Amino acid sequence: MTKEDRYTAALREIDVRLQKGGDLIADLGNTAAVLKKRLQYFWTGFYLIKGNRLVLGPFQGTPACVFLPLGGGVCGTCAANRETMLVPDVGKFPGHIVCDTNSKSELCVPLFDGSGSVRAVLDMDSEFLDAFDGTDVKYCERLAARLTGMW
Repeated sequence: MTKEDRYTAALREIDVRLQKGGDLIADLGNTAAVLKKRLQYFWTGFYLIKGNRLVLGPFQGTPACVFLPLGGGVCGTCAANRETMLVPDVGKFPGHIVCDTNSKSELCVPLFDGSGSVRAVLDMDSEFLDAFDGTDVKYCERLAARLTGMW
């Protein structure tokens, strides 16, 4: 099964599980679980923007940093710049925040509300260098678009 096949299956399963008008945390929890199951990256989850920082939301993987500064690290930079961040080697990212030393590469995608404000970040980490590519970006951005309006 190709990576694209795994993403297609994941998005299909997430669509079935999302409860429009349901519970944000429950929907993000199921989304993280499906992504982890289908793609098998080391860590998959969400950070929610609360004030001037990111707060750990639903995730699948090892324990993580609870708070991240807005504009700091990969997730905070993603949120502050309002753009996807694909980092092939987190050790070379200026200001990287180490939540788990096993994380070697990272992909972060901003999630927007209906008015265009960033409300959360989808964060995926791999224990391998250069694990993420254009396929990951394409499908994670599609997922982020589907999650718009949950707030």
